[in-house]
Amino acid sequence: MTLSRRDMLLTLSVAPAALAADGGTAAPPAARALKPLPFDPAKLPGLSERLLVSHHENNYGGALKNLSKVEAELARVTKDTPGFLVAGLKERELTFRNSVALHEAYFANLGGDGKASGALEKALARTFGSFARFEELFRACALALSGGSGWTVLSFHPERQELTIDWSGHHTQSLSGAAPLLVLDLYEHAYALDYGAAAARYVDAFMANVRWDDAERRYARWSAKSARE
Repeated sequence: MTLSRRDMLLTLSVAPAALAADGGTAAPPAARALKPLPFDPAKLPGLSERLLVSHHENNYGGALKNLSKVEAELARVTKDTPGFLVAGLKERELTFRNSVALHEAYFANLGGDGKASGALEKALARTFGSFARFEELFRACALALSGGSGWTVLSFHPERQELTIDWSGHHTQSLSGAAPLLVLDLYEHAYALDYGAAAARYVDAFMANVRWDDAERRYARWSAKSARE
């Protein structure tokens, strides 16, 4: 279900009163903590401290705050809450939950020297023909989003032991069951302060700062988990 702007505004305006009238008593979840940047934002070549701090505090932080608000409202839902309110809340919950998860993966991916090695590099070469070919396709997918909004994600599919490059036009689009290994934010807030509309230069800077050991750690964890199952 996709809510129109009018429906969403209506939902936001009447939700508190309707939920309160239903008399829900569930305790709201605890507020979520902002994870600190795992690197010094003043030391990433090609990505300014101003850009990284704004992205971290305003966009990732904003998603966290909005998720906490939605969770608090969902805690007050009862069997008598109007269906359109529940639908709107669940849609917003999915959007903000995915935004939080993808932003956390994105920042964890940064702070390295952009040089891949180990089992993941070999797996990418097997899957795509070479690591260079993987990078070419990953960049192409990312640039297909420039000027718009979305994410490019290197995903691992545990059940099939497959690596794929996924395109997401919104926080709610992803392949079911896939584990994100490398996440690139292509929303304009991720690069416009530094590069304006020159998204290709931002992608270059991102790739030069990838912390491949983080992606390698996730790959090792998920591939080992799927092997045990």
